[in-house]
Formats: sequence, C-alpha cells, structure tokens
Amino acid sequence: MTTADDAGLVVRTAAGAVRGRRESGLTVFRGIPFAAPPVGEARFQAPRPPHSWDGTREAYAFGPPPPQEAGIQGRTGIVDAPAGDDWLTVNVWTPEADSRSARPVMVWIYGGAYKLGHSGSPGYDAQHLARAGDLVVVTLNYRVGMEGFARIEGAPANRGLLDQVAALEWVRDNIAAFGGDPGQVTVFGESAGAGSVASLLAMPAARGLFGRAIAQSVPGTFFSDELARDLAAAMAAEAGLRPTAADLATVDPRTLPEAGAALGAKMGQRVDRWGRVAPTVTPFSPVVDGEVLPTTPWQALAAGAARDIDLVVGHNAQEFRLFMTLGDLRPKVTEEQASAVLRLFAPGGEAGERAYRQAFPDAGPADLFEQVQSDWLFHIPSLRLAEAQVAGGGRAHVYELTWPAPGMGGALGACHGLDIPLLFGTYQADLGNLLFAGAEVTAEARSLTAQFQTAWTSFARTGDPGWPVYDADRRLVRVLDTEPKTAPYPEESSRRLWEGREFPPLPLLGDDTAGR
Repeated sequence: MTTADDAGLVVRTAAGAVRGRRESGLTVFRGIPFAAPPVGEARFQAPRPPHSWDGTREAYAFGPPPPQEAGIQGRTGIVDAPAGDDWLTVNVWTPEADSRSARPVMVWIYGGAYKLGHSGSPGYDAQHLARAGDLVVVTLNYRVGMEGFARIEGAPANRGLLDQVAALEWVRDNIAAFGGDPGQVTVFGESAGAGSVASLLAMPAARGLFGRAIAQSVPGTFFSDELARDLAAAMAAEAGLRPTAADLATVDPRTLPEAGAALGAKMGQRVDRWGRVAPTVTPFSPVVDGEVLPTTPWQALAAGAARDIDLVVGHNAQEFRLFMTLGDLRPKVTEEQASAVLRLFAPGGEAGERAYRQAFPDAGPADLFEQVQSDWLFHIPSLRLAEAQVAGGGRAHVYELTWPAPGMGGALGACHGLDIPLLFGTYQADLGNLLFAGAEVTAEARSLTAQFQTAWTSFARTGDPGWPVYDADRRLVRVLDTEPKTAPYPEESSRRLWEGREFPPLPLLGDDTAGR
C-alpha cells in the first residue's frame, strides 16, 4: 500500500512500479531498465522491451556499466559499480512535485570514444543541473565497444545508437509519471555522446523522440561500412574468431573488450589500410550502414532531416591538448612527426601541410601537431554540423569554451572534456579530478558553471540559449570564458583551411595482404 510518505517516491512505469529517494529537494531514481538485458539470445541484437516485474522495485542504485576496456583517468568512474547483465538502464532526477505543469526534460548521453562510459559515473551526477534549471534530467547506459558498435554478421549495425533510441522511447512513454513533459525533450552529450546526438539527428528511428539537441565536441569519425567490417574482422581475429554474432557470443562479454584493446594498441601500424582512424587507437564509431544510419549527420542535416529541431553545438579551444598531456607528447613532437600528422589529417595532404604552416607561422611542431588534430577531430566537425543545419533550413547556436582548466598548472588549456565538470558542477569527480587537480575551485569556475547551466537549461525550456543563431554571413558564436562574449567564430584560420571540405564516412584503403 502507498502511504503519504511515499508521495512522489513511487512511480509506475510501463514495466512496473519503482521507488526513488528524496535527495536535497529532488527525487532520484536510479537503475530503471529501459530494455531487457542484451545477453543470451538477445546478445548483439537490437534492444528488446524490458521484462516487467511485480511489486515495487527499489530504484536506489545505478545499473551495472556495459562491458568495456579500461579507460583513461576519469572517463568511466565505474570502480564501485554493481555487477550484472542489466546494462540498459536509465536514471531520473526530478524536482519534487508541485502544482506546476510538467517540466522540460534533458537526456544525457555520455562520451568515451564509443568504447567507454557509464551513466553512473560521479562526473555525471545531474542533481545540480536539475536543481538549477528546475527540470527533469535523465541519464542512460548504452552498449559500447564490440557489444555496441562492431560491424558483424548476424547483428544490426550501431546497436549502441539503437539503445539510445530505446531509452528515448522509454522517456516518451514514461517520463510524464516523473513530472516531465514528453513533448519537450532535449538530448545532450559530449564527445562520443555528441557524435551520438549528431547520429540521432540523422536516424529515421529517432524522429519525433526529441525536439532540441546539444552536441558538445562532435567527433568527425564516422565509418564506412567497409572500414567498419574490416576493423571488426581484425578485432575478432584477436580473439581467434570470425566476425559473426554467433562466434563472438561464445566469449564472455566482460572479456571480449580485450580484443578491441589489443587491436587498438596495433592500429597505428596500419595507416596504409585504415587511414586517419589508425592513429586514434579507437576502432569504434557510428557506421553509415545505409539503414540504421542512412548517411552522415552532415549530409542528413544539409538535406533538412533535422530542420524542425533546435540545435546548440560547439567545442573547446584546445581540444587535443588533453591527449597531448596524458601522453606527455608535447615535449617529444619532432618536425618529422608534425609533418606526418599534417599530411595525414590536413585537407590536401602535402598542400594541406603547407597551408597549415602558412596559417600558423609562429607554431612549433607540437603546436601544429595539436592544432590539426583538434581541427579535424572536433573543431571543424562541430562547426560543420551547425553549417549543415542552417543549410537545411534549421536553426543552430554555436559556442566555444576558451577558459583554461586550472589543473596541472594550467597546462591543459581549454581541453577536451573540460565542459563536463563545468556543466555538471562535478569538479572533483572523474575527469574533474584531473582537470582541477591541485587547484582550488574558484569563483571563476563557478561562474562558468552558471553560464553553462543557464544556457543549457534555458535552451531546453525555450529553444534560446541566450545568444544569436549562427548564420553564414556573421558567424556569431558564444565565447564561454570569465567574461563571456558573442563574437565571430574564433577559429577563423582553421575554418578557412577546411572551407569546402566534406566529412564523408572514413574509407577502407588498399588491399589487405598482411598484418592481421
């Protein structure tokens, strides 16, 4: 029997009742299944509806993370996560019920190179965001690595993206019971989460499930079907198997990530075959398979696929600095290495190298090494997504974060991932432990958090983050720093270098006769 003390704590979903907890003015529900465990016959298949249950399920703990390889510091936060197969769960932070109408809903999709991540990571604690915006925040798990993205026979492509669609369908069908408005849903994500948001904008299966989207640091890596199949075959070979769902299902899902990790360690040796993706040590990305994901997001948006969806998209000023610092690369980059990277990633090969050197005449080898990889991987794909949205008849707002991370003596700059602890206010959790290491959380940091939270939640509520829409003439963006301003796109030199260049699916190169 429900008592007065249970008011708002027990919510009935389509699969059964769940009980949450009151936490500092919010009611929080954790670990609610939105799909059945993808194991046994369901392994490597599209997500299936959750099993129903009798009675009231305690929604007090996050669900177990999807199987994954070990990550870089601060990208998983799963040390204390529970074990089990119920990977596909959602978590809900909702303000305590009152007489007001249903609240806007924000749905967070984590990043992690499509091979890492868990919605229960402390860095994604959504309490501050839900409280600041007086709205409902949902976070979700999706399959990563080989379980979610390997292109194998007997399985649909992009299973991780299909998981996200299933979570959004759960939101559509259930969020009203938690005080949310299913007609006012914003998806938001960072890095691979932003690539997922971009994919959802292009996916027929996701249409109608959200009306606004925020993409933070969109990666430009989308695989052709041929490249994805070749990488999957190489990973399966690491496990001594064929790239089929039947073969791979014979391996425990918790040990299978070892095959992806083993291939990642060797990928840099196969630039001749895998091209630009080889140095990334990340053999996973959304696959342009022609069905689940018919085209790249840039093609889809330019054709008007998301013209009715409001978009915020942006990036950080020194995206690749994080990876340079973690690998202690900056003092080691030689002129020869800089030239090789410029020729690989800059548009035009050798001509691209010359153009970069002319555009950045004072840059040393490490600066050029960092700049071109920041540009091709995050800066230009993010900007190009906004341009495609505008070209397709939609609205887009663009931002750049330029405030430097205070950790490690300021050496990180406005690096990849800095927007996460700033947005969530989780300065001493996960990646924040690195980005704020040894530094006080200053009034400046809290001011940036207020900027992010105000803009993001205002956008979720009204479609306006507080600065003008982007257009091809003025190119106005919001520069997020101690003193925020609206100004023309700051990375103009890079924009010009990439003008007219497309981001097609990454191809498979050459004919493989050795090396696997």
